[in-house]
Formats: sequence, C-alpha cells, structure tokens
Amino acid sequence: MTVADASFTPPSPLRRLMRRKLALLGLALIALVVAGAVLAPWIAPYAPDEQLFDGLTLEGAPLPPDARFIFGTDLLGRDLFTRILYGAQTSLVIGVVANGLALIIGTLVGITAGYFRGWIGAVLMRFTDLMMAFPALLLAICLAAIFQPSLWIVAMVIALVNWVQAARVIYTETSSLATRDFIAAERTLGAGTGRILFRHILPHLVPTIIVWGTLGISTTVLLEATLSFLGVGVQPPTPSWGNIIFENQTWFQTAPWLVFIPGAAIILLALAFNLVGDALRDVLDPTQRGRD
Repeated sequence: MTVADASFTPPSPLRRLMRRKLALLGLALIALVVAGAVLAPWIAPYAPDEQLFDGLTLEGAPLPPDARFIFGTDLLGRDLFTRILYGAQTSLVIGVVANGLALIIGTLVGITAGYFRGWIGAVLMRFTDLMMAFPALLLAICLAAIFQPSLWIVAMVIALVNWVQAARVIYTETSSLATRDFIAAERTLGAGTGRILFRHILPHLVPTIIVWGTLGISTTVLLEATLSFLGVGVQPPTPSWGNIIFENQTWFQTAPWLVFIPGAAIILLALAFNLVGDALRDVLDPTQRGRD
C-alpha cells in the first residue's frame, strides 16, 4: 500500500450525495414544494375556498390560465394555483406523518421478530405476511370507509397498510445482525436485551430506516391522492391534489388543466422523493463507499 492509498479518506455521504445530479434535482423539487406549502398563506393570492365572482365565464365554465389566474380556475371559480399550494400542505403532512407512523410500527415489529425469533418472530412475521396478502389500496379503502375520513384519519389508515414492507426489510437485517459475533460477545459480557437492541442493532439499521423513510413518502403521497380521488380520502373543502382531480374530472376534455396540473404535481413530488431515496440508498451503502 502506498502512502497516498493509506492517506485516502472516502468522501462524506453528504458530499457524495451532492455529486449526484438526479438527487440534486429531487432535492430542488422537494424544496420547491415545501417552500410553496409553508409560504402558502403569504404567497397565495386568494383563500383556498374562496369562490370568485369573476372566476367563471359567462357560461359558467372554468377560466383557463392567464396573467391573473396562472393555473386557471376550477368548476366553482376558485383559484387553482391557491388550491395547489394548500394541497401541497395536505400531501406533505400526510406523507410525513403517515410514513413516519408506518416506519415506527414496521421497525418495532421487524426488530422484535428478527432479534427474538422463535415463536415470537414466527407470529409477528406470519401476521405481517397476512397483512401483505391484502391489496394495500383495497385495505385502505375499507379502513377509510369504516372511519370518518379526515386529514389525520387518512394518515392513520395509510400507516396501517404501509408498515408491512418496512417490517419485512427490518426483520431481514435484524436477523442477520443478531447472529454476528459482536452481538454474541455482548451477550457473553452480560449486556441486556435493551442495550443490545438500542445500542448495537438499531444504529446499524439507521441507514436502512432513512432510505426506506424517504422512498416511502412517495408511496404515501400517491396512496393519499388515490384515496382522495376515490372520495374516501381528505374531504372537501380541504384542498388535496387527489380531491382536486376528483372534483374537476368532469371538465377533463374542456378544461384539461384542472386534471393535468394537480396530476403533474403528484407525479413530480413522488418522483423527487424516489430520486433522493435511490441516491441515499447508494450513498449509505457501505459497499459503495469510495467508488464515486
């Protein structure tokens, strides 16, 4: 080994992430959506449920995009740009809250089953397999129909159907870590279960949790939009990108911007989180360090 090789220090994960153009594009899109959602009360020209007297044509049709209404108006004469901004708040809140709850549930189930194994692991994983056997969308529709749909109920419903994938991934990694020599050494030294789980196993799972959490937000955003479009998600007048499409779908042919713009917002936000999640997966993978 040469002196140069011995002194080589791999770049930090953040620097490696910043070198990826697609990841930067994803971060830029996320930052744009977050800024629009946070600043909506100050940059939105109207209230999200304000029906403008001159927001419709003389025939009662929505107005197309112009200098005043940059995204046009909807079927009730409301400014679409304003509703898109406030709809971003809904998508981000549900995306973060629902995915966070799903990740917590999945991590607890996966790490418990993977560490204890035996009958405890078998019961937890068979229950996970049972949940995975149900189509996520169908199960979410059933749960949303049982409860009164609202912002927080929708977040809870999505969390209850999305935790299973995280549990399976965490279970696999925990099962592998539990058989390592350093875990056996900790048991020999008398370390308790809590210390082993939280001081030795959980830190090794952090990269996986971060990556899964990022990728899971895109799935959550798409599922929320689907539920809202089907009428069992966030209910009007609370703006949501999914219910904006649902409300205006009858105007698809004559006013296509009412469907295209919120649909494009959903796709771009999901794509942004996928780009960042894929980059984080590569950056945080120990086998990839030093290859960038």
